[in-house]
Amino acid sequence: MSSDATRARLAGGAAVLGALVVAAAGCQVEPTSTEPEPRAGSEVRDPRNGSEAPESRIPSPGAEAVGGAYEHVVAFAEIGATHGNRASGEPGYEASRDYVVSRLERAGYWPVVQTFEYPYFQPLGDASVELTDPDDVTLVQGEDFSLMTYSGAGRASGTVTGVDLALDTPAASDSGCEASDFAEFPDGDIALLQRGGCPFGQKVGHAEDAGAVAAIVSNQGDSTDEGRQELFLGDLRGPVAIPAVTVSFPTAQDLARTSPDATIVTDTVSEVRTTWNVLAETEDGSADNVVMAGAHLDSVEAGPGINDNASGSAALLETAEELATADQRPANRIRFAWWGAEELRLLGSRYYVNDLMANDPEAFREVALYLNADMVASPNYMLGVYDGDRSESEGGSGSPPPGAGAIEEAFTRFFDDHGTGSVQTRLTASSDHAPFVMQGVPAGGIFTGTGEPKTSEAASMFGGTAGEPYDPCYHAECDGLDNVSREALAANTAALLAVVTELGQSTEAVNGDATGHEPPATGLRVREDRAPLAPHYRGNFY
Repeated sequence: MSSDATRARLAGGAAVLGALVVAAAGCQVEPTSTEPEPRAGSEVRDPRNGSEAPESRIPSPGAEAVGGAYEHVVAFAEIGATHGNRASGEPGYEASRDYVVSRLERAGYWPVVQTFEYPYFQPLGDASVELTDPDDVTLVQGEDFSLMTYSGAGRASGTVTGVDLALDTPAASDSGCEASDFAEFPDGDIALLQRGGCPFGQKVGHAEDAGAVAAIVSNQGDSTDEGRQELFLGDLRGPVAIPAVTVSFPTAQDLARTSPDATIVTDTVSEVRTTWNVLAETEDGSADNVVMAGAHLDSVEAGPGINDNASGSAALLETAEELATADQRPANRIRFAWWGAEELRLLGSRYYVNDLMANDPEAFREVALYLNADMVASPNYMLGVYDGDRSESEGGSGSPPPGAGAIEEAFTRFFDDHGTGSVQTRLTASSDHAPFVMQGVPAGGIFTGTGEPKTSEAASMFGGTAGEPYDPCYHAECDGLDNVSREALAANTAALLAVVTELGQSTEAVNGDATGHEPPATGLRVREDRAPLAPHYRGNFY
Protein backbone atom coordinates (compact mmCIF):
# COMPACT_ATOMS: atom_id res chain seq x y z
CA MET A 1 0.00 0.00 0.00
CA SER A 2 1.27 3.49 -0.78
CA SER A 3 2.33 5.77 2.08
CA ASP A 4 -0.58 8.14 1.36
CA ALA A 5 -3.13 5.35 1.50
CA THR A 6 -1.51 3.94 4.61
CA ARG A 7 -1.85 7.26 6.41
CA ALA A 8 -5.51 7.53 5.42
CA ARG A 9 -6.33 4.05 6.74
CA LEU A 10 -4.55 4.64 10.04
CA ALA A 11 -6.50 7.72 11.02
CA GLY A 12 -9.84 7.03 9.37
CA GLY A 13 -11.93 9.00 6.93
CA ALA A 14 -10.94 12.31 8.51
CA ALA A 15 -7.25 11.72 7.80
CA VAL A 16 -5.01 14.07 5.92
CA LEU A 17 -1.32 13.82 5.18
CA GLY A 18 0.79 14.88 8.14
CA ALA A 19 -0.73 15.92 11.43
CA LEU A 20 -4.49 15.74 11.69
CA VAL A 21 -6.29 18.59 13.41
CA VAL A 22 -9.69 17.45 14.54
CA ALA A 23 -12.18 18.21 17.30
CA ALA A 24 -12.28 15.94 20.31
CA ALA A 25 -15.27 13.64 20.48
CA GLY A 26 -17.26 14.06 23.70
CA CYS A 27 -17.41 10.42 24.50
CA GLN A 28 -16.50 8.00 27.23
CA VAL A 29 -16.42 4.53 28.55
CA GLU A 30 -16.82 4.03 32.26
CA PRO A 31 -13.35 3.32 33.63
CA THR A 32 -12.21 2.10 37.00
CA SER A 33 -9.76 4.31 38.84
CA THR A 34 -6.62 2.28 38.00
CA GLU A 35 -5.18 -0.13 35.52
CA PRO A 36 -6.26 -3.84 35.85
CA GLU A 37 -5.52 -5.36 39.24
CA PRO A 38 -4.68 -9.00 39.92
CA ARG A 39 -7.43 -10.90 41.65
CA ALA A 40 -6.38 -12.34 44.98
CA GLY A 41 -6.21 -16.08 44.66
CA SER A 42 -6.26 -16.05 40.88
CA GLU A 43 -4.90 -19.02 39.01
CA VAL A 44 -1.11 -19.09 38.87
CA ARG A 45 0.25 -20.73 35.75
CA ASP A 46 3.56 -22.40 36.59
CA PRO A 47 5.01 -24.98 34.20
CA ARG A 48 7.58 -25.97 36.82
CA ASN A 49 4.93 -28.22 38.45
CA GLY A 50 5.56 -27.27 42.04
CA SER A 51 9.31 -26.86 41.85
CA GLU A 52 10.93 -24.63 44.44
CA ALA A 53 10.18 -20.92 43.97
CA PRO A 54 13.13 -18.77 42.87
CA GLU A 55 14.98 -16.83 45.54
CA SER A 56 15.26 -13.81 43.26
CA ARG A 57 13.51 -12.54 40.19
CA ILE A 58 13.46 -14.87 37.23
CA PRO A 59 15.66 -14.34 34.18
CA SER A 60 13.88 -12.78 31.22
CA PRO A 61 13.15 -14.72 28.03
CA GLY A 62 14.40 -13.15 24.84
CA ALA A 63 16.40 -10.42 26.59
CA GLU A 64 19.02 -10.23 23.85
CA ALA A 65 16.47 -9.92 21.07
CA VAL A 66 14.59 -7.08 22.74
CA GLY A 67 17.35 -5.16 24.52
CA GLY A 68 16.36 -2.00 22.66
CA ALA A 69 13.28 -1.61 24.86
CA TYR A 70 15.42 -0.43 27.76
CA GLU A 71 17.14 2.06 25.45
CA HIS A 72 13.73 3.57 24.76
CA VAL A 73 12.87 3.63 28.47
CA VAL A 74 16.08 5.55 29.15
CA ALA A 75 15.18 8.05 26.41
CA PHE A 76 11.73 8.60 27.94
CA ALA A 77 13.32 8.97 31.38
CA GLU A 78 15.62 11.68 30.06
CA ILE A 79 12.61 13.47 28.60
CA GLY A 80 10.81 13.19 31.93
CA ALA A 81 13.82 14.49 33.83
CA THR A 82 14.08 17.47 31.48
CA HIS A 83 10.41 18.44 31.57
CA GLY A 84 9.24 17.10 34.93
CA ASN A 85 6.54 14.88 33.43
CA ARG A 86 5.28 13.53 30.12
CA ALA A 87 1.60 14.38 30.63
CA SER A 88 -0.61 15.12 27.63
CA GLY A 89 -0.68 18.83 26.88
CA GLU A 90 2.79 19.32 28.40
CA PRO A 91 6.20 19.72 26.69
CA GLY A 92 7.35 16.32 27.92
CA TYR A 93 4.58 14.64 25.98
CA GLU A 94 5.46 16.53 22.82
CA ALA A 95 9.06 15.39 23.19
CA SER A 96 7.89 11.79 23.73
CA ARG A 97 5.74 12.02 20.60
CA ASP A 98 8.68 13.31 18.58
CA TYR A 99 10.93 10.53 19.86
CA VAL A 100 8.48 7.82 18.81
CA VAL A 101 7.95 9.42 15.40
CA SER A 102 11.69 9.71 14.76
CA ARG A 103 12.35 6.09 15.70
CA LEU A 104 9.49 4.86 13.53
CA GLU A 105 10.73 6.87 10.57
CA ARG A 106 14.23 5.51 11.09
CA ALA A 107 12.78 1.98 11.02
CA GLY A 108 11.07 2.66 7.68
CA TYR A 109 7.50 3.34 8.81
CA TRP A 110 5.30 6.24 7.73
CA PRO A 111 3.92 7.37 11.09
CA VAL A 112 0.75 9.42 11.35
CA VAL A 113 0.30 11.98 14.12
CA GLN A 114 -3.41 12.23 14.90
CA THR A 115 -4.23 15.54 16.56
CA PHE A 116 -7.22 16.19 18.79
CA GLU A 117 -8.35 18.66 21.42
CA TYR A 118 -9.46 18.08 24.99
CA PRO A 119 -10.48 20.17 27.99
CA TYR A 120 -7.76 20.76 30.59
CA PHE A 121 -8.09 21.93 34.18
CA GLN A 122 -5.68 22.65 37.00
CA PRO A 123 -6.26 24.64 40.21
CA LEU A 124 -3.30 26.90 40.94
CA GLY A 125 -4.33 28.12 44.37
CA ASP A 126 -7.11 28.25 46.93
CA ALA A 127 -10.43 29.86 46.08
CA SER A 128 -12.32 32.27 48.33
CA VAL A 129 -15.92 33.39 48.84
CA GLU A 130 -16.67 36.55 50.83
CA LEU A 131 -20.24 37.62 51.61
CA THR A 132 -21.15 41.23 52.47
CA ASP A 133 -24.35 43.19 52.93
CA PRO A 134 -26.25 42.40 55.03
CA ASP A 135 -23.56 40.50 56.97
CA ASP A 136 -19.84 40.00 56.48
CA VAL A 137 -19.19 36.27 56.25
CA THR A 138 -16.15 34.37 54.97
CA LEU A 139 -16.98 30.92 53.63
CA VAL A 140 -14.37 28.22 54.18
CA GLN A 141 -13.22 26.16 51.18
CA GLY A 142 -13.87 22.46 51.75
CA GLU A 143 -16.39 23.16 54.51
CA ASP A 144 -18.78 25.79 53.14
CA PHE A 145 -17.98 25.70 49.43
CA SER A 146 -15.95 23.73 46.86
CA LEU A 147 -14.28 24.81 43.65
CA MET A 148 -15.86 23.18 40.60
CA THR A 149 -13.64 21.30 38.16
CA TYR A 150 -13.20 23.43 35.01
CA SER A 151 -14.11 26.63 36.87
CA GLY A 152 -12.84 29.74 35.22
CA ALA A 153 -10.31 32.00 36.93
CA GLY A 154 -10.77 35.54 38.19
CA ARG A 155 -12.25 37.86 40.79
CA ALA A 156 -16.02 38.39 40.52
CA SER A 157 -18.21 40.65 42.66
CA GLY A 158 -21.97 41.04 42.50
CA THR A 159 -25.31 40.34 44.11
CA VAL A 160 -26.23 36.68 44.55
CA THR A 161 -29.43 36.15 42.55
CA GLY A 162 -31.38 32.89 42.48
CA VAL A 163 -32.35 31.33 39.16
CA ASP A 164 -35.59 29.30 39.03
CA LEU A 165 -34.95 27.78 42.48
CA ALA A 166 -37.19 25.17 44.14
CA LEU A 167 -36.20 25.39 47.79
CA ASP A 168 -39.31 23.84 49.33
CA THR A 169 -40.20 20.14 49.45
CA PRO A 170 -39.99 18.24 47.11
CA ALA A 171 -37.35 20.61 45.64
CA ALA A 172 -37.87 19.28 42.10
CA SER A 173 -35.46 21.59 40.32
CA ASP A 174 -34.26 22.17 36.78
CA SER A 175 -32.70 25.51 37.72
CA GLY A 176 -30.66 26.98 34.88
CA CYS A 177 -31.30 24.15 32.43
CA GLU A 178 -32.99 26.46 29.93
CA ALA A 179 -31.70 29.78 28.62
CA SER A 180 -35.18 31.16 29.31
CA ASP A 181 -34.58 30.68 33.04
CA PHE A 182 -32.34 33.77 32.84
CA ALA A 183 -34.83 36.04 31.07
CA GLU A 184 -34.99 38.42 34.05
CA PHE A 185 -31.45 37.83 35.32
CA PRO A 186 -29.56 41.09 36.02
CA ASP A 187 -26.35 41.44 34.05
CA GLY A 188 -23.32 41.42 36.36
CA ASP A 189 -24.90 39.40 39.20
CA ILE A 190 -23.73 36.08 40.62
CA ALA A 191 -26.08 33.26 39.63
CA LEU A 192 -27.32 30.95 42.39
CA LEU A 193 -28.26 27.66 40.72
CA GLN A 194 -29.68 24.41 42.06
CA ARG A 195 -28.65 20.88 41.22
CA GLY A 196 -31.10 18.82 39.15
CA GLY A 197 -32.49 18.37 35.67
CA CYS A 198 -29.33 18.72 33.55
CA PRO A 199 -25.51 18.72 33.77
CA PHE A 200 -23.77 21.43 35.79
CA GLY A 201 -21.90 22.61 32.71
CA GLN A 202 -25.19 23.36 30.97
CA LYS A 203 -26.43 25.42 33.93
CA VAL A 204 -23.23 27.43 34.33
CA GLY A 205 -22.91 27.90 30.56
CA HIS A 206 -26.36 29.46 30.44
CA ALA A 207 -25.46 31.68 33.40
CA GLU A 208 -22.30 32.87 31.63
CA ASP A 209 -24.26 33.59 28.45
CA ALA A 210 -26.80 35.58 30.47
CA GLY A 211 -24.11 37.90 31.86
CA ALA A 212 -23.43 36.31 35.24
CA VAL A 213 -19.97 37.10 36.56
CA ALA A 214 -19.81 33.90 38.65
CA ALA A 215 -21.97 30.90 39.52
CA ILE A 216 -22.84 29.12 42.75
CA VAL A 217 -24.37 25.66 42.33
CA SER A 218 -26.18 24.21 45.33
CA ASN A 219 -27.12 20.65 46.15
CA GLN A 220 -30.71 19.84 45.23
CA GLY A 221 -32.25 19.12 48.62
CA ASP A 222 -34.87 16.83 47.12
CA SER A 223 -34.49 14.35 49.99
CA THR A 224 -33.17 14.32 53.53
CA ASP A 225 -30.25 12.10 52.52
CA GLU A 226 -26.89 13.73 53.26
CA GLY A 227 -25.86 13.22 49.65
CA ARG A 228 -28.66 15.53 48.51
CA GLN A 229 -28.20 18.10 51.29
CA GLU A 230 -24.53 18.54 52.10
CA LEU A 231 -21.62 20.16 50.26
CA PHE A 232 -20.58 18.18 47.19
CA LEU A 233 -17.90 18.13 44.51
CA GLY A 234 -18.98 19.21 41.04
CA ASP A 235 -17.47 18.85 37.58
CA LEU A 236 -18.47 21.12 34.68
CA ARG A 237 -16.98 18.71 32.11
CA GLY A 238 -15.45 21.53 30.12
CA PRO A 239 -13.93 24.99 30.56
CA VAL A 240 -16.07 28.00 31.46
CA ALA A 241 -14.88 31.59 31.70
CA ILE A 242 -16.46 32.50 35.03
CA PRO A 243 -15.65 31.34 38.58
CA ALA A 244 -17.91 28.48 39.70
CA VAL A 245 -18.30 26.90 43.13
CA THR A 246 -20.70 24.52 44.89
CA VAL A 247 -22.49 24.88 48.24
CA SER A 248 -24.82 22.76 50.39
CA PHE A 249 -28.59 23.00 50.11
CA PRO A 250 -28.97 24.74 53.52
CA THR A 251 -26.35 27.31 52.48
CA ALA A 252 -28.29 27.93 49.26
CA GLN A 253 -31.47 28.49 51.28
CA ASP A 254 -29.67 31.15 53.33
CA LEU A 255 -28.22 32.80 50.21
CA ALA A 256 -31.62 32.85 48.49
CA ARG A 257 -33.22 34.39 51.56
CA THR A 258 -30.66 37.18 52.05
CA SER A 259 -29.42 37.80 48.44
CA PRO A 260 -26.08 39.08 49.74
CA ASP A 261 -23.37 40.81 47.80
CA ALA A 262 -20.44 38.48 47.32
CA THR A 263 -16.90 38.31 45.97
CA ILE A 264 -15.63 35.02 44.56
CA VAL A 265 -11.96 34.58 43.69
CA THR A 266 -10.58 31.54 41.84
CA ASP A 267 -7.11 30.75 40.50
CA THR A 268 -7.22 28.04 37.84
CA VAL A 269 -6.12 26.99 34.38
CA SER A 270 -9.25 25.93 32.49
CA GLU A 271 -8.81 25.68 28.76
CA VAL A 272 -8.90 23.51 25.66
CA ARG A 273 -5.55 21.93 24.83
CA THR A 274 -4.16 19.83 22.01
CA THR A 275 -2.59 16.39 22.23
CA TRP A 276 -1.78 13.54 19.87
CA ASN A 277 -1.91 9.85 19.05
CA VAL A 278 0.91 8.33 17.00
CA LEU A 279 0.05 5.51 14.58
CA ALA A 280 2.07 3.39 12.19
CA GLU A 281 1.51 0.13 10.36
CA THR A 282 3.34 -2.41 8.26
CA GLU A 283 2.99 -2.14 4.50
CA ASP A 284 2.83 -5.93 4.25
CA GLY A 285 -0.15 -8.02 5.24
CA SER A 286 -3.86 -8.16 4.55
CA ALA A 287 -5.50 -4.79 5.07
CA ASP A 288 -8.88 -6.40 5.79
CA ASN A 289 -7.58 -8.27 8.86
CA VAL A 290 -5.60 -5.82 10.98
CA VAL A 291 -3.76 -6.77 14.16
CA MET A 292 -3.54 -3.72 16.41
CA ALA A 293 -1.20 -3.24 19.38
CA GLY A 294 -1.06 -0.13 21.52
CA ALA A 295 0.29 1.55 24.63
CA HIS A 296 -0.40 4.92 26.18
CA LEU A 297 2.42 7.39 25.76
CA ASP A 298 1.42 9.92 28.43
CA SER A 299 2.21 10.10 32.13
CA VAL A 300 0.32 11.68 34.99
CA GLU A 301 1.31 15.24 35.90
CA ALA A 302 2.94 14.13 39.15
CA GLY A 303 6.00 12.57 37.55
CA PRO A 304 7.76 11.23 34.47
CA GLY A 305 5.69 8.03 34.25
CA ILE A 306 8.46 5.61 33.40
CA ASN A 307 6.80 2.38 34.46
CA ASP A 308 3.39 3.96 33.76
CA ASN A 309 3.72 3.94 30.84
CA ALA A 310 7.09 4.54 29.21
CA SER A 311 7.58 0.80 29.76
CA GLY A 312 4.62 -0.18 27.58
CA SER A 313 5.48 2.46 24.97
CA ALA A 314 9.06 1.19 24.85
CA ALA A 315 7.99 -2.45 24.51
CA LEU A 316 5.67 -1.49 21.66
CA LEU A 317 8.32 0.60 19.91
CA GLU A 318 10.90 -2.18 20.16
CA THR A 319 8.33 -4.62 18.76
CA ALA A 320 7.69 -2.33 15.79
CA GLU A 321 11.42 -1.94 15.14
CA GLU A 322 12.05 -5.69 15.34
CA LEU A 323 9.22 -6.44 12.91
CA ALA A 324 10.55 -3.86 10.46
CA THR A 325 13.73 -5.93 10.02
CA ALA A 326 12.23 -9.42 10.34
CA ASP A 327 12.79 -11.82 7.44
CA GLN A 328 9.26 -13.17 7.61
CA ARG A 329 6.69 -10.64 6.48
CA PRO A 330 3.25 -10.62 8.16
CA ALA A 331 0.22 -12.14 6.45
CA ASN A 332 -2.00 -9.62 8.26
CA ARG A 333 -1.49 -5.88 8.47
CA ILE A 334 -0.03 -4.87 11.87
CA ARG A 335 -0.92 -1.44 13.24
CA PHE A 336 0.80 0.19 16.21
CA ALA A 337 -0.68 2.99 18.31
CA TRP A 338 0.79 5.22 20.99
CA TRP A 339 -2.16 6.84 22.72
CA GLY A 340 -2.38 10.35 24.13
CA ALA A 341 -4.36 11.34 27.22
CA GLU A 342 -4.96 7.85 28.58
CA GLU A 343 -4.52 9.26 32.06
CA LEU A 344 -7.39 11.66 31.32
CA ARG A 345 -9.89 8.80 30.92
CA LEU A 346 -8.64 6.95 27.85
CA LEU A 347 -9.20 9.95 25.63
CA GLY A 348 -6.78 9.10 22.80
CA SER A 349 -7.98 5.54 22.21
CA ARG A 350 -11.60 6.61 22.56
CA TYR A 351 -11.08 9.35 20.04
CA TYR A 352 -9.45 6.96 17.57
CA VAL A 353 -12.22 4.38 17.86
CA ASN A 354 -15.06 6.86 17.54
CA ASP A 355 -13.40 8.81 14.73
CA LEU A 356 -12.76 5.65 12.70
CA MET A 357 -16.27 4.35 13.32
CA ALA A 358 -17.79 7.64 12.23
CA ASN A 359 -15.62 8.29 9.19
CA ASP A 360 -14.63 4.84 7.92
CA PRO A 361 -16.68 2.11 9.64
CA GLU A 362 -15.49 -0.53 7.21
CA ALA A 363 -11.86 0.19 8.13
CA PHE A 364 -12.77 -0.19 11.79
CA ARG A 365 -14.53 -3.50 11.10
CA GLU A 366 -11.26 -4.71 9.56
CA VAL A 367 -9.55 -4.48 12.97
CA ALA A 368 -9.34 -8.14 13.99
CA LEU A 369 -8.05 -7.66 17.53
CA TYR A 370 -6.27 -5.28 19.89
CA LEU A 371 -3.30 -5.94 22.21
CA ASN A 372 -2.52 -3.57 25.10
CA ALA A 373 0.75 -2.93 26.94
CA ASP A 374 0.18 -0.82 30.06
CA MET A 375 2.73 -0.91 32.89
CA VAL A 376 4.98 -3.83 31.94
CA ALA A 377 8.02 -3.22 34.19
CA SER A 378 6.81 -2.77 37.78
CA PRO A 379 9.78 -3.17 40.16
CA ASN A 380 8.02 -5.75 42.39
CA TYR A 381 6.41 -7.27 39.34
CA MET A 382 4.17 -10.10 38.35
CA LEU A 383 3.81 -11.28 34.78
CA GLY A 384 0.11 -10.64 34.31
CA VAL A 385 -2.06 -11.55 31.32
CA TYR A 386 -5.55 -10.12 30.77
CA ASP A 387 -8.18 -12.77 31.56
CA GLY A 388 -9.83 -12.80 28.16
CA ASP A 389 -12.25 -15.66 28.85
CA ARG A 390 -13.10 -14.46 32.39
CA SER A 391 -12.28 -17.95 33.68
CA GLU A 392 -10.64 -16.53 36.80
CA SER A 393 -12.41 -13.19 37.19
CA GLU A 394 -15.19 -12.55 39.67
CA GLY A 395 -17.69 -9.73 39.42
CA GLY A 396 -18.03 -7.31 36.55
CA SER A 397 -20.71 -7.34 33.91
CA GLY A 398 -20.93 -8.63 30.39
CA SER A 399 -18.51 -10.90 28.57
CA PRO A 400 -15.39 -10.09 26.54
CA PRO A 401 -15.80 -10.40 22.77
CA PRO A 402 -15.29 -13.91 21.37
CA GLY A 403 -11.63 -14.48 20.64
CA ALA A 404 -10.26 -12.67 23.69
CA GLY A 405 -9.62 -16.02 25.34
CA ALA A 406 -7.40 -17.05 22.42
CA ILE A 407 -5.30 -13.90 22.90
CA GLU A 408 -4.93 -14.75 26.57
CA GLU A 409 -3.82 -18.25 25.63
CA ALA A 410 -1.17 -16.91 23.23
CA PHE A 411 0.44 -14.83 25.97
CA THR A 412 0.22 -17.51 28.66
CA ARG A 413 1.63 -20.11 26.29
CA PHE A 414 4.64 -17.85 25.63
CA PHE A 415 5.37 -17.42 29.32
CA ASP A 416 4.84 -21.12 29.99
CA ASP A 417 7.19 -22.06 27.15
CA HIS A 418 9.88 -19.84 28.64
CA GLY A 419 9.52 -21.25 32.13
CA THR A 420 8.22 -18.15 33.87
CA GLY A 421 4.51 -18.81 34.14
CA SER A 422 1.99 -15.98 34.44
CA VAL A 423 -0.99 -14.84 36.48
CA GLN A 424 -4.33 -13.67 35.17
CA THR A 425 -5.55 -10.11 35.65
CA ARG A 426 -9.04 -8.80 35.09
CA LEU A 427 -9.98 -7.50 31.67
CA THR A 428 -11.58 -4.30 32.97
CA ALA A 429 -12.39 -0.95 31.36
CA SER A 430 -9.34 0.69 32.88
CA SER A 431 -6.96 1.05 29.95
CA ASP A 432 -6.90 1.60 26.20
CA HIS A 433 -8.29 -1.80 25.27
CA ALA A 434 -11.69 -0.73 26.67
CA PRO A 435 -12.95 1.33 23.69
CA PHE A 436 -12.16 -1.61 21.40
CA VAL A 437 -13.86 -4.15 23.65
CA MET A 438 -16.96 -1.94 23.76
CA GLN A 439 -17.21 -2.29 20.00
CA GLY A 440 -16.77 -6.04 19.90
CA VAL A 441 -13.04 -6.15 19.14
CA PRO A 442 -11.31 -9.08 20.89
CA ALA A 443 -8.60 -7.70 23.16
CA GLY A 444 -5.84 -8.85 25.45
CA GLY A 445 -2.67 -7.61 27.00
CA ILE A 446 0.09 -7.76 29.56
CA PHE A 447 0.51 -6.01 32.88
CA THR A 448 2.85 -6.10 35.91
CA GLY A 449 0.80 -4.41 38.65
CA THR A 450 0.07 -0.98 40.15
CA GLY A 451 0.06 0.09 43.78
CA GLU A 452 -1.80 -2.96 45.02
CA PRO A 453 0.06 -5.36 47.35
CA LYS A 454 1.76 -8.29 45.69
CA THR A 455 0.05 -11.62 46.32
CA SER A 456 1.86 -14.56 47.87
CA GLU A 457 1.16 -16.54 44.68
CA ALA A 458 2.90 -13.90 42.57
CA ALA A 459 5.84 -13.73 44.98
CA SER A 460 6.29 -17.49 44.78
CA MET A 461 6.33 -17.24 40.99
CA PHE A 462 8.44 -14.20 40.34
CA GLY A 463 10.28 -13.41 43.55
CA GLY A 464 9.92 -10.01 45.14
CA THR A 465 8.03 -9.22 48.33
CA ALA A 466 4.48 -10.32 49.05
CA GLY A 467 2.37 -7.61 50.67
CA GLU A 468 4.43 -4.78 49.18
CA PRO A 469 3.15 -2.80 46.18
CA TYR A 470 3.90 -4.08 42.72
CA ASP A 471 4.72 -0.46 41.89
CA PRO A 472 5.45 1.68 44.97
CA CYS A 473 5.66 4.80 42.78
CA TYR A 474 2.39 4.35 40.93
CA HIS A 475 1.17 7.78 39.73
CA ALA A 476 3.87 9.44 41.81
CA GLU A 477 6.86 11.69 41.27
CA CYS A 478 9.24 8.81 41.95
CA ASP A 479 8.10 6.82 38.89
CA GLY A 480 11.49 7.26 37.24
CA LEU A 481 14.18 5.03 35.81
CA ASP A 482 14.86 3.44 39.21
CA ASN A 483 11.22 2.30 39.28
CA VAL A 484 11.63 -0.13 36.39
CA SER A 485 12.46 -3.83 36.41
CA ARG A 486 14.63 -4.56 33.41
CA GLU A 487 13.81 -8.26 33.74
CA ALA A 488 10.08 -7.67 33.57
CA LEU A 489 10.53 -5.21 30.71
CA ALA A 490 12.51 -7.69 28.64
CA ALA A 491 10.15 -10.57 29.41
CA ASN A 492 7.07 -8.58 28.43
CA THR A 493 8.68 -7.08 25.34
CA ALA A 494 9.62 -10.58 24.21
CA ALA A 495 6.07 -11.75 24.86
CA LEU A 496 4.55 -8.83 22.97
CA LEU A 497 6.89 -9.36 20.02
CA ALA A 498 6.11 -13.08 19.93
CA VAL A 499 2.33 -12.68 20.11
CA VAL A 500 2.21 -9.83 17.60
CA THR A 501 4.35 -11.91 15.24
CA GLU A 502 2.15 -14.99 15.73
CA LEU A 503 -1.12 -13.15 15.18
CA GLY A 504 0.42 -11.24 12.31
CA GLN A 505 0.74 -14.57 10.54
CA SER A 506 -2.70 -15.94 11.47
CA THR A 507 -5.67 -14.82 13.57
CA GLU A 508 -7.59 -18.05 13.04
CA ALA A 509 -7.62 -18.81 16.76
CA VAL A 510 -9.22 -15.43 17.39
CA ASN A 511 -11.70 -14.90 14.53
CA GLY A 512 -11.74 -18.26 12.73
CA ASP A 513 -12.17 -18.07 8.98
CA ALA A 514 -13.46 -14.48 9.13
CA THR A 515 -11.51 -11.29 8.69
CA GLY A 516 -11.68 -8.31 11.01
CA HIS A 517 -14.34 -8.41 13.73
CA GLU A 518 -18.11 -8.39 13.88
CA PRO A 519 -19.64 -5.36 15.67
CA PRO A 520 -21.85 -6.31 18.62
CA ALA A 521 -25.48 -6.96 17.73
CA THR A 522 -26.57 -4.65 20.53
CA GLY A 523 -24.84 -1.72 18.87
CA LEU A 524 -22.83 -0.85 21.96
CA ARG A 525 -21.10 2.46 21.62
CA VAL A 526 -18.58 4.35 23.69
CA ARG A 527 -20.63 6.89 25.61
CA GLU A 528 -20.62 10.38 24.18
CA ASP A 529 -22.31 12.30 27.00
CA ARG A 530 -19.26 12.80 29.13
CA ALA A 531 -16.00 14.61 28.65
CA PRO A 532 -12.52 13.30 29.55
CA LEU A 533 -11.27 12.97 33.08
CA ALA A 534 -9.44 16.11 34.19
CA PRO A 535 -5.99 15.67 35.79
CA HIS A 536 -7.49 17.26 38.91
CA TYR A 537 -10.92 15.66 38.47
CA ARG A 538 -13.30 16.05 41.36
CA GLY A 539 -16.93 15.17 41.69
CA ASN A 540 -20.22 14.70 39.91
CA PHE A 541 -21.21 16.30 36.63
CA TYR A 542 -25.00 16.15 37.07
